[in-house]
Amino acid sequence: MGDIQIDDVGKTYDSEEGEITAVEGVTLSVEDGEFVTIVGPSGSGKSTLLRMIAGLESITSGTISINDRAINNIPPQDRGVAMVFQEYALYPHMSVRKNMSYGLKLTTDLSKAEISDRVEEAAEMMSIKDLLDKKPGNLSGGQQQRVATGRAIVRDPEVFLFDEPLSNLDAKLRLHMRTELQRIQEDLGTTSVYVTHDQTEAMTMSDRIVILDGGEIQQVGTPKEVYARPRNKFVADFIGSPSMNFYDVAIEGSQLVGPDFQYTVSQDILEKVGDGIDSSDLVLGIRPEHIQVNPKDTENTINVQLDVLEHEGSDNYLYLMKDETEWTVRVPGNKMIESGMSLEITLPEEHLHLFERATGKNILVDSNSAQKIPTANTN
Repeated sequence: MGDIQIDDVGKTYDSEEGEITAVEGVTLSVEDGEFVTIVGPSGSGKSTLLRMIAGLESITSGTISINDRAINNIPPQDRGVAMVFQEYALYPHMSVRKNMSYGLKLTTDLSKAEISDRVEEAAEMMSIKDLLDKKPGNLSGGQQQRVATGRAIVRDPEVFLFDEPLSNLDAKLRLHMRTELQRIQEDLGTTSVYVTHDQTEAMTMSDRIVILDGGEIQQVGTPKEVYARPRNKFVADFIGSPSMNFYDVAIEGSQLVGPDFQYTVSQDILEKVGDGIDSSDLVLGIRPEHIQVNPKDTENTINVQLDVLEHEGSDNYLYLMKDETEWTVRVPGNKMIESGMSLEITLPEEHLHLFERATGKNILVDSNSAQKIPTANTN
């Protein structure tokens, strides 16, 4: 199979307004057999980076290597990669069988029998053997996606590349195909790089997640790491649904003081706000699922009132008000609370995040515990 090394890779485009930077200084290692997902907002550079690995975009600077072989100037068909696209890219006049075998006929010297065996094996893996003689126009979106994935499998590549392959499917089918892709990747053990804007796909499918913004890596880590220990405010805001609560705060004595609340924190947290950090210009963050409602055995609480309750089956979303400040809280669906009810909330310290406003850096995350990454743009 294949490991991927991306060394200080950049991509720029010329435009009438001047040079546009799509990817800047990206360095990343993907291990043999690993499933890595690249996520980020629109325009973050995630698809551009994937297309540079595939050879569909030229590399402006830096080097990309697969199995220690630099591939910058190697044609796409000779890189040992297979790509699954968002739009499937099937030939409408060809049967499924011919769509799956066409690339092998063009790029290999395999015999007809060997190609047929590969197609049959991939079709069985994708549960589409009964569709081999049909044409794409007679298939559903999910079936076409299976064909596109099977076409990549028959090439037996060193690396699979996926460019938002499930975005055109409905929610139920997307969930099913997500599970199928995980199973296939585990069975084949092929190194995979998957691009998506859907953080749920990233969190459920990946060995590691790469979070991009403005063409730069913001954080690389396991799903658990990027959720529990975001390196900056951008990552904290991007990962998680509903998104993290953020509040402007200053440290006064042993308290975090916000616009409408004061909250006492331990000396351990206070000591992490070291020299060079403006303790009067911080941002407090906590996820909705980590806020405790009507806690027992604590006096360190904030008084709030329920403004809106949204019931979504297994979860309830509470929108709580403290004067002009809103707190979003997620609680179990069987916890029913009436609008206007007075409540108390507490913020468990193990789930608190504290960011420098100027840089976006999470000062409660040990800077030595993970690779150095840039701070987020907080504008």
